[in-house]
Amino acid sequence: MLQQTQVATVVPYFLRFVEKFASTAELAAAPVDDVLASWSGLGYYSRARNLHKAATICVEQHHADLPKTFDRLAALPGIGRSTAGAILAQAHGMKFPILDGNVKRVLARFHGVRGWSGSTAAQNQLWKFAESHTPDSRMADYTQAIMDLGATVCTRTKPRCTECPLSDDCIALHDGLTATLPESKPRRALPTRTTMMLILRDASGRLLLERRPPVGVWAELWSLPEADDIESAKLGAAFVHAHDDIVFRHLQPFTHTFSHYRLDVTPLAFDVCFKAHIADDSNRRWVSPTEAAQLGLPAPVRKLIENLDKDIP
Repeated sequence: MLQQTQVATVVPYFLRFVEKFASTAELAAAPVDDVLASWSGLGYYSRARNLHKAATICVEQHHADLPKTFDRLAALPGIGRSTAGAILAQAHGMKFPILDGNVKRVLARFHGVRGWSGSTAAQNQLWKFAESHTPDSRMADYTQAIMDLGATVCTRTKPRCTECPLSDDCIALHDGLTATLPESKPRRALPTRTTMMLILRDASGRLLLERRPPVGVWAELWSLPEADDIESAKLGAAFVHAHDDIVFRHLQPFTHTFSHYRLDVTPLAFDVCFKAHIADDSNRRWVSPTEAAQLGLPAPVRKLIENLDKDIP
């Protein structure tokens, strides 16, 4: 959860998650919908799917435990070199370097590493430094300490250099580069895409939801049906209301920003005048707003559904 999400945001999610899925076996046995629902709001949902897949592999191949070798750990979905090293160092005291975001920042400043820290050249340099600083003993203490140093002292903005035990030899401090290093990823203009989200409600107040495809944005989450334009939106609604002309109510549009593009969303609402009797299947279902809240929904879709009573008279 802490990959790409701040601690303050993660804590309540983590406490609820470990209470609901108290062991690897329980996590593996849970439907992926339950896992995604518990993750809803944290974003980067591939992390939740990978966590579920990794738990399943651990149950099937490792007696419901995490493997204790680097190669087997790194082979699990969602676990890379740094995470595998952190697990082995902190849980078993084994000598493996780590390179999470906080450690990258400490090493980039201390050694004056130029270039975006995610580039291949910078990564190679940083891994070499991480390996050279990794001690032969007290691995768990060192691993936690260097992460904490980055999180609490060598912070992204306003680093507390006067309190840092590495300040005497820090190149960034000596060269006045603490505000520059590590260098940010080169920015490029985000493209904008558009979509229409269809809020189809039957006479009993149920909403039509569809499961997203297994790959792509919001993969495997439940969401509202979408359309590219008003004509395709009418075609999408026609299978639940084939008798009269379909006139949508336009709700307040909004923009959701992903890491690689912006999505302009126009919500369109249409109430079916009868209780729809379309068979649910694995990728489409009618649910009440209360039932929808228990599913894995993208954060903007969840917010849209929660505000329906205010947005739709």
